[in-house]
Amino acid sequence: MPHAAATLPLHGGRCPPWLFERMKRLGAAIVEVMVHEFGPEEVLRRLSDPYWFQALGCVLGFDWHSSGVTTTVCGALKEGLGPRQRELGLYVAGGKGGASRKTPQEIETHVERDGLAVDGPGLVHASRMAAKVDNTALQDGFQLYHHVFFFSATGAWAVVQQGMEPEGSLARRYHWLSANVRSFVEEPHAAVCCDRTVEPVNLVAGESGACRSTTTALAGEDPAGLARELARIVETGRHLRLPMAHQVPRAAYLEKALLDLYRHPPETFEGLLGSAGVGPKTLRALALIAEVTYGAAPSYRDPVRYSFAHGGKDGTPRPVDRDLYDADIEALNRLLREAKVDRTEKLHAFRRLARYSAELAPR
Repeated sequence: MPHAAATLPLHGGRCPPWLFERMKRLGAAIVEVMVHEFGPEEVLRRLSDPYWFQALGCVLGFDWHSSGVTTTVCGALKEGLGPRQRELGLYVAGGKGGASRKTPQEIETHVERDGLAVDGPGLVHASRMAAKVDNTALQDGFQLYHHVFFFSATGAWAVVQQGMEPEGSLARRYHWLSANVRSFVEEPHAAVCCDRTVEPVNLVAGESGACRSTTTALAGEDPAGLARELARIVETGRHLRLPMAHQVPRAAYLEKALLDLYRHPPETFEGLLGSAGVGPKTLRALALIAEVTYGAAPSYRDPVRYSFAHGGKDGTPRPVDRDLYDADIEALNRLLREAKVDRTEKLHAFRRLARYSAELAPR
């Protein structure tokens, strides 16, 4: 039997206020049913599943290929669940642009206000590391602009964040789930979604272990010597295979950043990544020295395993998985039947779900 594929173009446009208000109500109602039936940790697991997240967006009013589904769905859940967060034991922090930078403060506010018996600083650290990994340790050419942190009253958490390529025509979404994270700096993702793969500098790949150890050790060495070594590498033309937007920084720029690390050398790669002032350029330069001088190369493997649909356009990066999206449709049908919203909203949601199923079915 041939593989099925859905070839549907990306749609533009903004979410109108009337639709967003309905998305808030319906999204909160669906999540409330899930919490009461399965618990908040199951909601976190579902949100970390790109198939289910995309299906939820379709039920709430977006086609799977519409622009803005990630930011709008997360925004609708944050606002819709706002008054019920303490009751449900499920909290949402962060958002798009400037709102993403308020995530640590919002996490702390929720923990203190509701007296949650959780590790508040640990949750803030998880939020920061997820953002730092996908913006600095995984250098794939996509700039993060959206970060939402979901967490339960028991301390479990999930992250949904998104980056945009410089041209603004392609997005990449990163899903995290605390239950799956054994290390923030080695294969930490629940999923990474995009309709195109690239050749990134992937310092959180399992095969980048030697490069992580070497860059951490380099951070404690004399910065003047490292700057000279970088200048020598650049002069001889021995460069990493970096995207065009990823130039190697000038030695003068690097020396200041390395001096701060030299004064307070990190003990682990996670500590290096979390150090103030360590951004993509500094880490890229250390990785360059690690590869050229010590043979500890980073991975260039793209962690993308999912597209924004149930399978990829024309079967890339994988064919449409009918069993998965059929299961999602059935689960959402059941949740809709139990959701406490008026009959008209339920009817429209059922129609969207039926249309979604028909569009993804093989021709």
